Amino acid sequence: SRINLELRMPPASFYRYLNAIGIHARGISGFSQSEPCRYRQRQLHASRPCSKSLFLIHLITWTVYAATGSALELEGIAQAGIGVGSDRESFINSGTGLLRYDEDGVRLQQSALRISQDLSSAFSAEATVNAYTDGDLHLGFTQAFLTWKPLSPNPVRLKARAGFFYPRMSKENTDVGWLSTYSYTPSAINSWIGEELRTAGAEFAVFSPGRARRSPWSWELNGAVYWGNDPIASALAWRGFATHDRQSLHHDRLQFAPIPAVIDPEIINSPAWVEPFHEVDGRPGFYLGAHLRKAGGTDFRVYLYDNNADPLAINSQRLYAWDTQFLSAAVSHPLASNTELLGQLLYGQTCMGDGLVGADFQSAYLMLSHRFGANRIAARIETNEVDEDDRLEEDPNDSDGTAFTVAWRRELSSQWEVGAEYLWNRSYVENRETLGESARAVQSQFSLVFQYRFGH
Repeated sequence: SRINLELRMPPASFYRYLNAIGIHARGISGFSQSEPCRYRQRQLHASRPCSKSLFLIHLITWTVYAATGSALELEGIAQAGIGVGSDRESFINSGTGLLRYDEDGVRLQQSALRISQDLSSAFSAEATVNAYTDGDLHLGFTQAFLTWKPLSPNPVRLKARAGFFYPRMSKENTDVGWLSTYSYTPSAINSWIGEELRTAGAEFAVFSPGRARRSPWSWELNGAVYWGNDPIASALAWRGFATHDRQSLHHDRLQFAPIPAVIDPEIINSPAWVEPFHEVDGRPGFYLGAHLRKAGGTDFRVYLYDNNADPLAINSQRLYAWDTQFLSAAVSHPLASNTELLGQLLYGQTCMGDGLVGADFQSAYLMLSHRFGANRIAARIETNEVDEDDRLEEDPNDSDGTAFTVAWRRELSSQWEVGAEYLWNRSYVENRETLGESARAVQSQFSLVFQYRFGH
């Protein structure tokens, strides 16, 4: 059963709590233009606080805590692992490795708490807090939003949400804390979404449940306008696709190797990290999505994303706005009562500066999942590629990779689970050579995982 918690907190102390876990003014990003990058003079913008996103988060939390007699519902997942890491230093530690772990031993893989509250028959609030022992920020929000979904007898209905949240692109990451129910490490596509993509704005949707029309088919059309995410895709250009399960927290910093051309003041003059949720140019971005699902059958969703960023905008931290667009298509299909096939395709492009950096990127995966008794086995194969499309020879951006993952999970009870996962990754990242390393690498990672779930 869910845990209900009666909680009243004075506003002043609650905002001190927000500041303590990193929800304060560093910045959130804005979005890109449909035309390609043009060779123009760079523009310098002052670093802007993430006022729009913070207002939405504060609105959510103030509403929940100000509600008389409000009862919060808590759901959480904690994962601890014992494993063997890769022998190449991880990008999380400013290395060139594309996996999360570069050491053997015991680790806290995940710690996620989802806090939700029904405010009325139409409104609800939700926030997710994550904790990690690695990375730049160790505690913070990954999502916080208000949802409006009024009761309606009509076959076609409306809903909306506003705040800081993931677009519902993934068929893989659907559990509490945006975790996967299949493997412990998501695909490279959803690893990237987890580290560089979040919506700080509002999403509106029109949808029709099949049961309201006596049809097996349900559908949804949605669209969002948002700010933030201006630096999105910088990690793809300067590191390539990585395969890992660490999501970026609000106000987080994502590290990568110090590529000479990137940090050189005479060439690109940018830091060897990115804070992905910054607003750099003050322009809103958008996405459009469509879902189609058959009851007990195929579930398909497609999204078009455009951050509408000005690639010449740069803030005081030397973070550029990256003009990024992509198309994502995901599907799940039951092959039998306990067997499921999943897949996703991502294709896009990005550029920044006056022709400094530009790249096309693509990735795809297929995963087969089978349940028997209390067990689930999942096997996934994937491929990815980043193709350079700019005029700066000192900063090579080509990369490609192939990965294979097999995972076993067993439910011991409604709360406890044990599992194991093996991940193999082969990659080519051209800019490794500028650091005196081989461009080619083969990495692997093994984990024995213990999971505890509560409030489910």
